[in-house]
Order: sequence, then structure tokens, then C-alpha cells
Amino acid sequence: MSPASLSTAGVLLITVPGVAFGGVTLLKFLMRNVPGYLDNPVRRGLWRAGHAHAGVLVLFSLVAMLYVDQASLPEGLKALTRVLIVAAPILMPLGFFLSVVRPRDTKPSRLIWLTVAGGACLAVGTLTLGVGLL
Repeated sequence: MSPASLSTAGVLLITVPGVAFGGVTLLKFLMRNVPGYLDNPVRRGLWRAGHAHAGVLVLFSLVAMLYVDQASLPEGLKALTRVLIVAAPILMPLGFFLSVVRPRDTKPSRLIWLTVAGGACLAVGTLTLGVGLL
């Protein structure tokens, strides 16, 4: 692996305890019947989605780093692909969590658009990587 992919993978691995902490926090909310979580289906659903997307996308990004170095892309495009793919596990969960940060929020704020931005980064990054691997 290139040094750039290795350091990107290192940063991604450092985020895994944060994802685990988020899971423990959600479990605590369930076990202690924390107001604003169980009684707020919108918030509960978005926070569960945020946690799930964080975990899956971090793992996906780690695997993708193995392929970036194998792609027939210029170095600048490889760097951009790394950034785009790693942006998804940051932006998407942030959008889910921050759009309903207050316990009384019953609809997502405009910060939900961070999920769209993360999805766009993921789509462009994976499409670029896929084309580079063909």
C-alpha cells in the first residue's frame, strides 16, 4: 500500500472506537429509557441510521483503500478518490445525528443535507475508483 493509503487507513481505524462508543450510547438510551430517544421515532430512526452508516462505511472505506493504489488513475485523482470515499463515513452520519440533535426535534433540520453530500461523495469516489480499476 502507498503511504497515502496507509495513513488514510490509519485514520479510519482510529474512528472505529468512536463508532463503538456510539453504539454503547444508543444501547444506554434503550436500557435507561432516555427521554427524547425511545419516545421520538424520528430521532431514534435517524440516530440508528447514523450509527449503522458510520460502521458500514468505515469498513467499506478501509477495503476501498486497498484498491485505490491498484487503480490506473493519475496520483491527483487517486488522492481525490481517497478523500471522496473517506468523506462519506464522516458526512453521512453527521447529517443523521446533527439533523435531530435536540430531544424534541420531530423532523430533520437542514443538516440532513450532509447525508446527501456524503452520498454524492461516495458515489463519485466509488465510480472513479471502479473506472480506474477497469
